[in-house]
Amino acid sequence: MANLNKVMLIGNLTRDPELRHTPGGMAVADFGLAVNRQRKGADGNRIEEVTFVDVTAFGRQAEVIQQYTRKGRPLFVEGHLKLDQWTSQDGQKRSKLSVVVDNFQFLDSKGGQGGGPSGGPVGGSRGNEPMGAGAEADYAPSDDDIPF
Repeated sequence: MANLNKVMLIGNLTRDPELRHTPGGMAVADFGLAVNRQRKGADGNRIEEVTFVDVTAFGRQAEVIQQYTRKGRPLFVEGHLKLDQWTSQDGQKRSKLSVVVDNFQFLDSKGGQGGGPSGGPVGGSRGNEPMGAGAEADYAPSDDDIPF
């Protein structure tokens, strides 16, 4: 049986990206994304649900996201799910599901393509092609580079 682990999200950053580096020197950016969904309730009223997602980017993508995005900025993220598991200090098993960025694209407030200060594409993004879809998609960190 085939497997598929792919996530596509459009949302707004909930906090400024935090950039750090692994011992091997790879850049890692962590940020949150708020994704809104509207639906009608049983009474016919519109209900808005917000899902908060933790997102991690690696390499050049992490550096570009940290440089050009801030809290509230819309962003398209294409990636995959990652499950982290650990034991807390009180001995309880914990887990957290997050998204690892494979590609991304800046969006302006009108839903078009955004970018750096000039509004154009940044970091090697070409036209409407998501960041990392070309040669920059080869940012798969090894197990030694992942800090958890």
